[in-house]
Amino acid sequence: MMPLIGHLEELRKRIIIVVATFLAFFIIAMFNVERIYSWLLRDYSGQLAVLSPGDIVWIYCTISGIAAIGFTIPIAAFQTWRFVKPALTKEEYHKAVLFIPSLFFFFTGGIAFGYFLVYPAVFHFLVSLTGNQFELLFTSANYLKFLLKLTIPFGFLFEFPLAIMFLTSIHIVTTKQLKQKRKVFYFVLITASILLTPPDFISDLLVSVVMLLLYELGVLLSGYSIKKQQKRFIYENTHTSI
Repeated sequence: MMPLIGHLEELRKRIIIVVATFLAFFIIAMFNVERIYSWLLRDYSGQLAVLSPGDIVWIYCTISGIAAIGFTIPIAAFQTWRFVKPALTKEEYHKAVLFIPSLFFFFTGGIAFGYFLVYPAVFHFLVSLTGNQFELLFTSANYLKFLLKLTIPFGFLFEFPLAIMFLTSIHIVTTKQLKQKRKVFYFVLITASILLTPPDFISDLLVSVVMLLLYELGVLLSGYSIKKQQKRFIYENTHTSI
């Protein structure tokens, strides 16, 4: 069994790899930040204002940082997997093989959903409310903040089914409880969706519907996972007795 110093050295090694990966991607993103910025604004035909030179630095660093985090996530997940792998049992190993990559794919799917579906719908709806009564003038910083608020949260929200699966796998909650308390969870999720999103009906509705669908997906995946565990348990016991 590896001593404590060995575990700390291994952890230090994994952290250094993750930090070095982030810095490398951050530098690469900084060299391509103008292209990324233009791609993010491809749906907006107007001109964005900048109130101070410091805003330009903040915008470029924010874009580069987010891009670096996105590309670092799979590396961080893999390094986490390498660190915990020696301590896993055979059953935990099979769970982790599916769970860790799923974290990345669900997160990426959530970002894509927010950027390609939620953000355009909410943005065009809010712009349409101005009519001819207001002159639209967005600053780059405020526009980017608005964009991030409608995309980044979905990356974490899409992890919700995996969180439910994890809680059921360690027996904190059961699928039966999730079904019986569905109305309570619905109320909590809708309330959280309204608090997390910008104060407009479209974004509140979209996020609420997505959260409820993700909840039901989590219940389905948890039920499937539990049935699979039960079948494996019966199979192993049967062959052991033979």
